Amino acid sequence: MAERLIEDGEAGLQEKLVGIRRELHRNPELSLEEYETTAAIRGWLEEADIRVRDYGLRTGLVAEIGGLLPGPVVAVRADIDGLPIQEETGLPFASRIPGRMHACGHDFHTAAAIGAALLLKARERELRGTVRLLFQPAEEKAKGAQQLIAAGALEGVSAVFGMHNKPDLPVGTVGIKEGPLMAAADGFVVEIAGQGSHAAVPEAGIDPIVAAAHIITALQTIVSRNVGPLQSAVISVTKLHSGTAWNVIPDKAVLDGTIRTFDERVREQVLRRFREVVEGVAAACGTTAEVRWIQGPPPVTNEASLVPLALRAAADAGLRTVAPTPSPAGEDFAFYQREVPGLFVFMGTSGEREWHHPAFDIDERALLSSARFFAGLAETALLELAPEKQ
Repeated sequence: MAERLIEDGEAGLQEKLVGIRRELHRNPELSLEEYETTAAIRGWLEEADIRVRDYGLRTGLVAEIGGLLPGPVVAVRADIDGLPIQEETGLPFASRIPGRMHACGHDFHTAAAIGAALLLKARERELRGTVRLLFQPAEEKAKGAQQLIAAGALEGVSAVFGMHNKPDLPVGTVGIKEGPLMAAADGFVVEIAGQGSHAAVPEAGIDPIVAAAHIITALQTIVSRNVGPLQSAVISVTKLHSGTAWNVIPDKAVLDGTIRTFDERVREQVLRRFREVVEGVAAACGTTAEVRWIQGPPPVTNEASLVPLALRAAADAGLRTVAPTPSPAGEDFAFYQREVPGLFVFMGTSGEREWHHPAFDIDERALLSSARFFAGLAETALLELAPEKQ
């Protein structure tokens, strides 16, 4: 099937990838529930005689192309899960499942990776090494990458590549840079314990709401006074829950929020200062506070030595390279980069809405160029990362 699609030319492959993307878009599944998505991907790969490896995964799968000639193993990763969002695009292929949507473009990522697999399969006899394709579940919960790593999907891999669509970049462009590209994304829950009383008699209690207000204000000094001016961090308190009645001082207040950082040392410093500020301000207000962390992925940090390979692949695919602005969003691709050298890029998709918006969509013209980019990048990496080139 892969050879037939290539013989049909780019129009035939583009049509195939659009069909795959739309089928995925109609049937989104949430993190760790991607059973039908996994089955569909398996079907498309097996139709092209691409071998699927058994890693004991409940959802998601791993496939391989090549291995007929000696050489290294490189990996290409795509995420496959959707989001709990009601779609409002009005597209004829909109989600069939109420309250579920591919609002982050993982359907696009998956279809493009399948396109790369088809292109690579057509050249399998020439590949000097093996390309491993990681169709990863649960990116939105930052759990899928760690599952694949634990299953052994990175064993023997010399480099791993991935992408995220970027609505604010036009089709035909790709953002490539070394160093930090996406942020570490940590969450927090702070429980402040006071002592309840009548609202008219505050001296008889210890007000956790006042303590919460002081903590929220004091937390912002971490960014302004503990993080260097040439570094960056974000601390956002996004929830404050307390109280049950207008005339009662409650005994507890709960804060939720997120911390975003681009550097591991800054991340460690901010998390340490966060706890010190929370506990210190709480004590000053006569309350106690407990901090619970919701650890997210580390920052996506690109390996500098892989950038020239991506620049070459972009030129070969007819893409214009731009220097992307790092995003404070998180991405669990970063877990792979802790294990092996990795490169993550932003692929231009000319979207009108940002990720996670109910009217989010991508321009499907980006499918074919993305497939060509990753097929070319994988093949270039096989040649450049061969032992005799090191």
